[in-house]
Amino acid sequence: MTAQDEAPPFDILIIGGGINGCGIARDAAGRGYSVCLAEMNDLASGTSSWSTKLIHGGLRYLEYYEFRLVREALSERELLWSIAPHIIRPLRFVLPHQKGLRPRWMLRLGLFLYDHLGGRKLLPATKTLDLRQNPAGTPLKEGFSTAFEYSDCWVDDARLVALNARDAADRGAMILTRTQVTAAERKDGLWHVGLTDTESGEVRHVRARMLVNAAGPWVDNVLHTAMKRNDVRNVRLVQGSHIVVRKLFDHDRAYIFQNGDGRIVFAIPYEGDHTLIGTTDRDYTGDPAKVRASEDEIAYLISAAGEYFKAPITRDDVVWTYSGVRPLFDDGASKAQEATRDYVLKLDQDTGEDPALVNIFGGKITTYRRLALSVMELVEKAIGTKGAAWTSKPALPGGDFPTTGFDDLVEDLARAHPALDRKLITRMAHAYGTRARTILEGVNAPEDLGETFGAELSAREVAYLMDNEWARTAEDVLWRRSKLGLAVDEAGAARLAHFMTERLAKVA
Repeated sequence: MTAQDEAPPFDILIIGGGINGCGIARDAAGRGYSVCLAEMNDLASGTSSWSTKLIHGGLRYLEYYEFRLVREALSERELLWSIAPHIIRPLRFVLPHQKGLRPRWMLRLGLFLYDHLGGRKLLPATKTLDLRQNPAGTPLKEGFSTAFEYSDCWVDDARLVALNARDAADRGAMILTRTQVTAAERKDGLWHVGLTDTESGEVRHVRARMLVNAAGPWVDNVLHTAMKRNDVRNVRLVQGSHIVVRKLFDHDRAYIFQNGDGRIVFAIPYEGDHTLIGTTDRDYTGDPAKVRASEDEIAYLISAAGEYFKAPITRDDVVWTYSGVRPLFDDGASKAQEATRDYVLKLDQDTGEDPALVNIFGGKITTYRRLALSVMELVEKAIGTKGAAWTSKPALPGGDFPTTGFDDLVEDLARAHPALDRKLITRMAHAYGTRARTILEGVNAPEDLGETFGAELSAREVAYLMDNEWARTAEDVLWRRSKLGLAVDEAGAARLAHFMTERLAKVA
């Protein structure tokens, strides 16, 4: 028996470092369970960083009668905003009425339900706009006269994952990135799990009283490879792609456009100088790690937005694309856009004596906390109850300031660091909330931040991300812990990669 085998077993081992896995880890650790989370790549490196960046009820899901899902999602909007007001903020959406598509009465009814299903308190209600007079009509083509404006929220999706992981670790969870579960076997009332370091190839063995398979698009693959099961097919992989173009409008609202094929497309203010347009819905059969936006999808999004915006959008206007795979539960829906976005949990336990396995299929970022609550009910049944549910109140790291107090936080940081650029201060406040104070402690001049790599990304900030948020590569920093990859050039990215490699070598 190895020293690892002699160590006490974990209560729960979670497979997957996306929003579901990290949300479950946070909830479980906060209740007093011993938790280990293994992610084969970086946190949020799969589906969770390639979303449309919305905390929303899902207006279009009402058409498919998914009232429970919409109600649950709507009720989570203000709660999540309250615990993470630095990375989540309200956003108003403008829905132009398009003749020949959904009639006005249907839009009004849907938005009435949207306003009243979820216990909205702080977010403004729906109102009707005259696009001929309102600034929201300025970027649109002639002919659009009426729109409906309603509320949802924007989120930095990958940072939401990282902050859940950070809070889980602060409460005692072990978070292992670049660590793949390569074997899992039931034996003597426990799970015996092989964990392989994907960089060094080193294998370690741990035991757990229960497994939670939150591997997202790889959930069936885990069952095939680690558990040697050959008869499982639970998820329907649906590709969603987005394009980013230079800013198309000056106001701070977003648009939701109806398309002739029944789908909807969002156009959202993004990273200051850009507009995000998405998403597509099509079945995907390849390796989820290799998904890319196709030229057909790019053309589709350009065409869909071009039906509404006055200024033409061309392929040359696209500065970046990204694509992700949604692991939807395979409910047999005929079209990808009709497949349920609700989550499904399946408890796998051959006998009452066997250690339990929970498999997670589907889900969406907005309902990750509720999904974790549902998983914890299964945990309690399988291995007993420890602490009570708690995640509705305590803030995520950096979010311990009033929901409407972001501007005050920026002012406090600016007063404490008057030599720093206001744009940098605001970005740091959005990314780190009150923990920006930790990063900027002792900084009296820009040079105190150390080497910079572009877009005012500094060595001090990168060191914080490496020490506190599991960042190991330039890609982790530029495209997941931030979206500064849109502003940092190749030379800056290369210097960043060198800095991180040198720092990791010193630590090792």
